[in-house]
Amino acid sequence: MRISLVQGDITEQHVDAIVNAANSSLLGGGGVDGAIHRKGGPEILEECRRLRASHYGGGLPTGQAVATTAGRLPARWVIHTVGPVYSASEDRSDQLASCYRESLRVADELGVETIAFPAVSAGVYGWPLDDAARIAVGAVRAAQTKVEDARFVLFTPDVFAAFEKALER
Repeated sequence: MRISLVQGDITEQHVDAIVNAANSSLLGGGGVDGAIHRKGGPEILEECRRLRASHYGGGLPTGQAVATTAGRLPARWVIHTVGPVYSASEDRSDQLASCYRESLRVADELGVETIAFPAVSAGVYGWPLDDAARIAVGAVRAAQTKVEDARFVLFTPDVFAAFEKALER
């Protein structure tokens, strides 16, 4: 699998699937989640509401992933995953790695060849950038997947730099 980095807006990526750093409600929020819901249109929210009404009444658990349509986005699917909130007193790194592994598992079920990831948990969930990048790149590199092209789409220069450093290791 080829792994690349792009500084830009994940909602503009022409890939089979984009990964949403969702909150457990699946009903939209801020950051990447809000941007995906706004630009993707009501179709994404409608599918998320159906998921909440059926399989995920209590919300999507941290570290798991589920797919919906991508609505009006150039991608075909959105794979929603819930990252952990960073804690200095509790190691939640396996939950963060699970977000990437589970997203790739769902991608394989869908037949995805190209996927775009954000920096899960590195925004309002407070995960330190260098550590978030190390975990993300390591989890994607180690994954057994049929995905051919995985790209990290990073919105700001500091996040891009942290992922560039992790990819070089």
